[in-house]
Amino acid sequence: MPLDYNNSIPLYLQLKEELEHNIKEGKYGAKIPSEREIMDEFYVSRSTVRQAVAELVSNGLLVKKPGRGTFIALKPIDNWLGNLSSTTETIEKMGMHSGAKLLHTEIIDLPQYLQNETGLNQAFHFKRLRYANHTPMGIENHYYPIPLGKKISTFNLNKATMYDLLERELGIHTFEAEQVIRAGKPSKEDAALLDISLNSSILITDRKLVDINGQFVEFEHALYRSDMYSFKIKLSRKNK
Repeated sequence: MPLDYNNSIPLYLQLKEELEHNIKEGKYGAKIPSEREIMDEFYVSRSTVRQAVAELVSNGLLVKKPGRGTFIALKPIDNWLGNLSSTTETIEKMGMHSGAKLLHTEIIDLPQYLQNETGLNQAFHFKRLRYANHTPMGIENHYYPIPLGKKISTFNLNKATMYDLLERELGIHTFEAEQVIRAGKPSKEDAALLDISLNSSILITDRKLVDINGQFVEFEHALYRSDMYSFKIKLSRKNK
């Protein structure tokens, strides 16, 4: 798609705007195309591409990694502690595109610690890989009572938001959750799914959700990339 050569705006600034638009729309994923690919797409010179990219690097939207290419700077997803929000809601509030890929579903015998948390011996387990602007950012394991899990399994979990399913489709009114957050390291399998090294740090969250009657609904064990996910809490000091 050629730029407007009759426009008074310099070509590199026009290209910068086009690239920025594509980045925000999630068109490129983790990295932008090569210089040659951008030159061919927009019919511009290499110097124009380099000027436009340099502007985006200066603005913090891109990061150059020698020998690997130019990558989109990761925008941390902020999750306010105290707000019971789904991952999809949190990502979209940050102006990013949310995505999910169902990895597998199964009925499993729960280990003792999950039996203690849920009061169940068996549960319906869903494992999903979560994306923000097409970049893998988290792995979520959901555990439900088997009858509820069977109902959830009839929906397209590559697109559905779990909370929306529970509340809008299944009529379950979620009320509150207890959540524990800690740091950790990924397993080899999880590091591959998240496209990070084994030495990377991750955030691990365990969350137990109950309905308005205090009945168990869901237990979620999730892993998030620490470079893409952060938690905030507002604190205040009251005068004594």
